[in-house]
Amino acid sequence: MYLRFYGFKEKPFEISPDPKFLYLSEKHKEALAQLTYAVREKKGFTVITGEVGTGKTLLIQTLLSRLDGNIRTAYLFNPRLETTDFLQYICEDLGLKGERRSKGEYLAQLHHFLTDCYAKDESVVLIIDEAQNLDPKLLEEVRLLTNLETPKSKLLQVILMGQPELDDILDHPQCRPLKQRVTLRYHIQPLSKEETTKYIERRLRNAGAPLRNLFLPEAIDKIYKYSKGIPRLINIVCDNALLLGYATDERVIGKSMIREVIMDLEGLSSKEKRKFLPPVILTLFVLLGIGVIFFLWEDSFFKGPKAQLYETLRESKQFVETLFLKIVDKFLRLFS
Repeated sequence: MYLRFYGFKEKPFEISPDPKFLYLSEKHKEALAQLTYAVREKKGFTVITGEVGTGKTLLIQTLLSRLDGNIRTAYLFNPRLETTDFLQYICEDLGLKGERRSKGEYLAQLHHFLTDCYAKDESVVLIIDEAQNLDPKLLEEVRLLTNLETPKSKLLQVILMGQPELDDILDHPQCRPLKQRVTLRYHIQPLSKEETTKYIERRLRNAGAPLRNLFLPEAIDKIYKYSKGIPRLINIVCDNALLLGYATDERVIGKSMIREVIMDLEGLSSKEKRKFLPPVILTLFVLLGIGVIFFLWEDSFFKGPKAQLYETLRESKQFVETLFLKIVDKFLRLFS
């Protein structure tokens, strides 16, 4: 919708894992290097974890696009399967077609295939995305698959990609045999503030943006503060901001537009937020008025026998002033 308005060749902030838009931060470079090394050196079990939206699936797609022709892969993106269905999926993804078989028959077929690949000097890699959703019994089946080996080499390599909960699962006592087989382990961190800026600029450039500084620095600061450096959240905010810019005929994305997008994403519209402004402003003016009264009258009104009352009210004044400052600070934070 906004492509022609901004001069894009394609949408810059789609959340689908397109390797063309891969931005390799230092963390992502290291994670990709770990994956590449694990595949080339046949390192058995590799575990990569990261928060939701940090780019794990995109790393997998990038890895698959860079693999040599002598590497066969099976990629499982939904591991909520029964054992037989799991083995059937792997076999079919590796090109082993046929009628539905028993668990033992699938294992025999897979073992024969792996042995044949080994004889041809081909590697076979099983990649499991969202591995934190693996049933413990199925996780044990995955471990047992790595028992298919020769005296010198593993016939099957396994890469587990998942959210941080996967680490907790592997630390469980019942997963100790699997954990001992993990040879490489890496956790992907979110982007820093500087990397967030480069990430946005990279995606805009790859999409063919003719304008530089389409997102103002203060807008990017707001995006980073909200997304905490999670690429998926950055994409969602930026895409909605461009749509809003198109709707309001704004060629440059500023801080106020990002604020409005975030309010919409959080389920709070500008109209709903404005309903809270009158009581907040009224409270501020009342407290301000009380502070002014105490300031002007403390030396002339509260004297002599009223000293005790004066001291009490003076303490109240300090309390009111402190409260007033806190409310002002909250108010400014709310609309900053």
